Amino acid sequence: MTHHTDVRQAAEDGGGFLLRTRRYRWVILGVATLTQATSGFFVQGIGAMSAHLQRDLHLSTAQLGLLLSAAQLVPLIGLSVAGELLDRHNERWVVGIGACVVAVSLGAGSMASGYASLLLVLLIVGAGYSTVQPGGSKSVASWFDASQRGLAMGVRQAGLPLGGVLAAAVLPLLAAALGWRATLVAGGLVALLGAVVFMCFYRRPPAQSPPRDGVPRDGVPRDGASRDAEPRASRAARFGARLRMLREPSMVKIVLSGTCLVSVHSGIGVLTVLYLHETTSVGAGPAALVFVAAQAAGVAGRICLAAWSDRSRSGRYTSVLTCMVAVTAGMVALTTPVGRSPVAACLLFVWLGFFGIGWYGPWVAHLAESAPPGRTGFALGLAMSVNQIAVILAPPALGLLKDLTGSFVPAWGLLAAMTAVTVTVTFRPRSGRARE
Repeated sequence: MTHHTDVRQAAEDGGGFLLRTRRYRWVILGVATLTQATSGFFVQGIGAMSAHLQRDLHLSTAQLGLLLSAAQLVPLIGLSVAGELLDRHNERWVVGIGACVVAVSLGAGSMASGYASLLLVLLIVGAGYSTVQPGGSKSVASWFDASQRGLAMGVRQAGLPLGGVLAAAVLPLLAAALGWRATLVAGGLVALLGAVVFMCFYRRPPAQSPPRDGVPRDGVPRDGASRDAEPRASRAARFGARLRMLREPSMVKIVLSGTCLVSVHSGIGVLTVLYLHETTSVGAGPAALVFVAAQAAGVAGRICLAAWSDRSRSGRYTSVLTCMVAVTAGMVALTTPVGRSPVAACLLFVWLGFFGIGWYGPWVAHLAESAPPGRTGFALGLAMSVNQIAVILAPPALGLLKDLTGSFVPAWGLLAAMTAVTVTVTFRPRSGRARE
């Protein structure tokens, strides 16, 4: 009798443990989303402050775009490095320390003397942010199974536009009242909040059985061997083999679609307020509010589109294709007389926010599921670092195109054409294959 009682008690204890684990994953999701929002808070607010920054720092549209690019330059390499760190070390410290770097650099940047100093500050911000993006994605992917991973990724990735909503609502007012330096102090304090919360609440999921290749999901061998003792030649060969992931058909689609859509996202970020202000004669304040609405639509898009991808029988990539078709239509509409109507333009930017920002939820879920076992962190970092090329080049290039032509039409047309070509190249009709 005692034996059976002990067995029953152990079963009940185990069931309680599993229940607590299932509940705690929502805490992890909330923490990862908050850290994403707070770490990207200041950079996401640059577009909303465009009129103030242009006035106070005497910037061209290209120089304004370069501010956004500066924050994304270091992640070009840093995302891959962060992916390696995430496969070796606890996300709690990798992400937390990166968010602290964002906070400290923004705080120090409040003493910047001008445009050049602000560029340097944003370079350092980008270095810290390099760990937050793939780290948060890996954290969520490891706690949620495939049945809810898309929704969870969508909620987590909504953190970036959510931070943009708050930044677009607060930072322009702060810049108008206290100057642009005060916005860096605010951004630093917000980022510090996210860093502290993540380090206090994040935990790795309970130990899981290793996949068939013998490598556990966190990428750390369980045989006790130290990866630091691995010969350098072996490390180089292993790194080269992992880079060859970019040749896989699924990764080619991921990289092409990501590069295209992140360019669209950059265009929305740097040009929305200026377009509404200059082309449709909407005031700087109301234009910033429209940008808030576009970011809010992006929050909804990342959640709704990712949740749809969980249930789509045609695969997660179908959601990404839908986003590309939708943004192509929106960009084309902006080049027509319809785009010069204040009401129509505002509605178009909300549309573009939903699809042109919301695409990231299903895209990153598709990426996480396409990664080899035990290499999720590296795959996330690798694909995101490729995206960084577009993130760096798009804002100043689109701004320069506007400066040289004196019109926004070439910028919208270029983005629409690039997106249409990507849809054509990456679309493959289903032919009885299993869901990707």
